[in-house]
Amino acid sequence: MDIAIHASFLPHTDPDASLAFYRDMLGFEVRDDVGYDGMRWITVGPAGQPSTSLVLQPPAADPGVTPDERRTITEMIVKGTYAGVVLATADVDALFGRLKAGGAEIVQEPTDQPYGVRDCAVRDPAGNHVRISEIR
Repeated sequence: MDIAIHASFLPHTDPDASLAFYRDMLGFEVRDDVGYDGMRWITVGPAGQPSTSLVLQPPAADPGVTPDERRTITEMIVKGTYAGVVLATADVDALFGRLKAGGAEIVQEPTDQPYGVRDCAVRDPAGNHVRISEIR
């Protein structure tokens, strides 16, 4: 079977702040930026990997979500318990330094984990958990 992950979705609470994080701090390229009815969907991805993307979307944009559910979703996003992504890089310490210098919210500094990876964790501007592993 030939299958790959093409896109994954993360909520944003401030499209411009999320764009600055993923584009300016992580170095992702912007592939699309679509607005509709006061909302924005921003597609970003790592340079040189056009078939892999993250779509930064408004939380609870589905019209079937109730106001109470929207509040719960927003609370979970801010706490970092709603969504997350694991990224990989060749030099986690260098990338962590860039994120820290850029003011990213630090969850975990680079650490050698007992299960064999070196990684760190931050939150994006919406609160999403972003874990970054070093490729060895």
